[in-house]
Amino acid sequence: MKRICLHGPESTGKSTLATRLAAHFGCEVVPEYGRAYCEAHGTDIGMAELVHIAEAQDAMNRAAAVRAAELHAPLVLFDTDPLITEVWAQMMFGQSDRWFTGFTGYADLYLLLDIDLPFVDDGLRVYAKTEERQHFFELCKSELDARGVRYALVRGIGDARFYAALDAIHKVLAN
Repeated sequence: MKRICLHGPESTGKSTLATRLAAHFGCEVVPEYGRAYCEAHGTDIGMAELVHIAEAQDAMNRAAAVRAAELHAPLVLFDTDPLITEVWAQMMFGQSDRWFTGFTGYADLYLLLDIDLPFVDDGLRVYAKTEERQHFFELCKSELDARGVRYALVRGIGDARFYAALDAIHKVLAN
């Protein structure tokens, strides 16, 4: 069973792509806890809340991986994981909590979504300016590089994005 995590800045289509991939593979997709948290509590959050969000997301992802393994599913999809929460900490505060340094529950493959989609403001999103989006993307990529995890850059609009993600996943499943 492989764990696939979508990774990248806000408004890059992670949730939409995760839902489409889950339908294609007939697998579970773990939703983004941080979005639900911010919808319930607002976006004025500090480092302690980011750590809470990361811990909760990690627990949800681990539970889904256990369920997938029990069902002998070939994969489970994570809309996000603590690595992107760490990037949020870096974007918001220029640093992160030591909790993130100790996180090692990496996915088998990260799909790094490019910022080649138009920004859509949904009331929770923050970094709309082109330079902010580029900086966020570079932090996402740097985090993956620093951790030494396997990832694939996913670009394109609509079907092109979907097929790029499928190709990357199929390569991981073949190994």
